[in-house]
Amino acid sequence: MLLANKWEEYKLIDMANGQKLEKWGNITLSRPDPQIIWKNKSFPEKWKTVDAIYNRSKTGGGAWQYNKKLPENWQIHYKNLTFNIKPMGFKHTGLFPEQAVNWDWMINKIKSSNREIKVLNLFAYTGGASVACLSAGASVCHVDSSKGMVAWAKENVVSSGLSDKKVRYIVDDVNKFVNREIRRKNTYDAIIMDPPSYGRGAKGEVWQFENNIYDLVELCSKVLSNQPLFFLINSYTTGIASTVLANLLQLTVGKNHKGKIEAGEIGLPMENSKLILPCGIYGRWENENIL
Repeated sequence: MLLANKWEEYKLIDMANGQKLEKWGNITLSRPDPQIIWKNKSFPEKWKTVDAIYNRSKTGGGAWQYNKKLPENWQIHYKNLTFNIKPMGFKHTGLFPEQAVNWDWMINKIKSSNREIKVLNLFAYTGGASVACLSAGASVCHVDSSKGMVAWAKENVVSSGLSDKKVRYIVDDVNKFVNREIRRKNTYDAIIMDPPSYGRGAKGEVWQFENNIYDLVELCSKVLSNQPLFFLINSYTTGIASTVLANLLQLTVGKNHKGKIEAGEIGLPMENSKLILPCGIYGRWENENIL
């Protein structure tokens, strides 16, 4: 398991009873997580100072309960990257801190290359991976079907001091966009995707991970350059093993490009503890040669 253990402004403080207690800068949040099935709190006293709690509703969804007035948004930093945080519906904050392990890996791959790298980031959300790749010197095409998430990604790029870098923001269904890029004969040296378990595109297109992921990865392999650097798939879909992602990459990208494939889990270590919170899976294809 890869651990996101280099954070300074984010901390996983405790976890029990289906909730995780987190420090986001100076603000403490309690949010639900289905992986936390144990009942004992390691640090009961630390739960008394929580600033906001996301409570699930028995009928679906949920709502934030605020114990004090919070700013509308605030910033946290990971190394030289800056992200804008705010509590959203359905428990999110606009950032998945465990993804820092992937950011570090991508930054290292891009900086190790001796050429400009063109990155395609699909289901790009608020742009954590886009910001990381831009900071390493790559150009990025950021694609998401949500206009609001793309606007948030722009804010993160600006906050990180990267607004002068080469970045395109596309609000569109990822399949339609990739098909257009194939027709235009546009190619990319690196592809990142973080597909949802289920979702709808900008015009109501239905996405379901198990039914659509293979076709998308195969489609994306057609926009890889002749000397691709990496292909990363991240997933939070329940019931999908990391080996499945490795198999997908082997059957698609690996069919035409020699390289290394690895897959596994990503986790967040709990502060002052040996406990680790599992946070999804990843699959990576990478060119082992520095290009």
